[in-house]
Amino acid sequence: MTRLAILGASPHAALAAANWKMTRSVEVSDTAPAAVYFPKAASGNAPGPDMGEAAQCFHKLASPEVRRAIVVSSAEIYGAHHHNTGLLAETKLIQASGNRIQKAWIDFEEAARGILGDKLLLIRPAPTVTREGKDFYSRLFNQSATLVLPGSIGILQLLTIEDLSDAIGLAAGSNATGIYNIAPAGSIPIAEALELAHVKRIPFPRLIRSAARAVAGSGPDQLDYIRYNWTISGSKAQRDFGFTPRYNSAQAIQRDSSKQFDDFGMDPDYIARWGRTGFRALHKYYWRINTRGLAHIPRQGKAVLTGVHRGFMPFDATMVLDAVVKGTGRIPRFLIHPCLIKMPPLNNFMTRLGGMVACQENADWVLERDELLGIYPEGIRGAFTYYKEAYKLHKFGRDEYVRMALRNRAPIVPFVTVGHAEIFPIFGRIDSAAFRQWTEWPFCPVAPPWPLAPLPLPSKWHMEFLPPIHVEQQYPAEAADDMKTVRAISRDIRASMQAAIDRLVEQRPHLFWGSIFKGELNP
Repeated sequence: MTRLAILGASPHAALAAANWKMTRSVEVSDTAPAAVYFPKAASGNAPGPDMGEAAQCFHKLASPEVRRAIVVSSAEIYGAHHHNTGLLAETKLIQASGNRIQKAWIDFEEAARGILGDKLLLIRPAPTVTREGKDFYSRLFNQSATLVLPGSIGILQLLTIEDLSDAIGLAAGSNATGIYNIAPAGSIPIAEALELAHVKRIPFPRLIRSAARAVAGSGPDQLDYIRYNWTISGSKAQRDFGFTPRYNSAQAIQRDSSKQFDDFGMDPDYIARWGRTGFRALHKYYWRINTRGLAHIPRQGKAVLTGVHRGFMPFDATMVLDAVVKGTGRIPRFLIHPCLIKMPPLNNFMTRLGGMVACQENADWVLERDELLGIYPEGIRGAFTYYKEAYKLHKFGRDEYVRMALRNRAPIVPFVTVGHAEIFPIFGRIDSAAFRQWTEWPFCPVAPPWPLAPLPLPSKWHMEFLPPIHVEQQYPAEAADDMKTVRAISRDIRASMQAAIDRLVEQRPHLFWGSIFKGELNP
């Protein structure tokens, strides 16, 4: 049995060695030693690891005496971007142009592969916070104040050196190969993390954020890493070599903390406050929303709420959320387009309401926990429908919502809203490549009073939830892979929704007043 060798001048290397010495000897059963390299941070304002030290250590690890080379990289390689879906798997690496930190870690890993070849095992840990650390995150939580971009609510994972040491020890004693994320037991919003560490937040406008280069370790790239959700999944490490973290992200800052946070930043207290104030005023006095069919939403267990989105601003989704919360006591988790968290004010708002970037993994995450999933199958194009076709349903993308329901054995509850298309009726468009790149909208809508004023019109709304379609009872899970069946289910659901919309449009007395049915809610 041979003790695990440690390379690198990083403070994390010394702390890991001390942790192993205090708790147990890390040994491997191979005939030759395994070695682990902890890179130190680059000097000055340079991003990522010190490549000079890395090259020297890679060549040492390439020695024939070292049969197994474990190199500690970083979760920062996944980049910080509003398109990140959260809880990223090892295969979800998407290079973002202009991200210097991500590029530095990509170069680091490519150098390791080029020199070490098949003997390499790459570890990508979430940020490890220590008092001795010189990296951005250790310094961030060990200072009295820091700059943050206003209106943003990044979701972080923070790892303890004990958990990182445990993970490396387990990896060294296993036959695992390839790349492994090492994540803590839970995530934490940056605002709560800084509050827990007693670090004061100083708002830093984006227009002058380039001046942050003058602040040690707080360059524009790092500010993005505490602005966006870039959490990682540790399920592969748990499956392949049994690593289970002992601490969550809050405990990485304060060991005796008992606080638990949603992995995607949803805040029930925030939703409740809006429900008592802004949402109540909009629901009862501004749009005077009548709601019917809330009894069709299950009071427990999973379901896929499938609706129609118009008006290009997310007002209708927030009103549906408010109605479901007040009518059932449950919080639906809506899949949203990344553009809704690109802008700082919406970033904070949509994240805390429970919005999650749309992808299959996030849908499965919600339904596997027996929660309510909200989805608009027409996608962003549906929100930009011209007013003359506002109440005509368009193609439902790839009918992915049906596959989500079948795969997770969940009923589908369709819902429709009439009145929300009038808050910003789209009569024309302005095409601008710069605007599309900035907003990620398909075009700039001409929708009075937008773009001259962002105030929506006080139209009269009617919202109706239709009876659930129990696809989980009618079809096996394997039907999710039968596109003929999936399309047929989607056609039937779309037809029932269109019929409900046609009925409500025909029955409503006026665009701005008059009720079709008595509302079920009294907010």
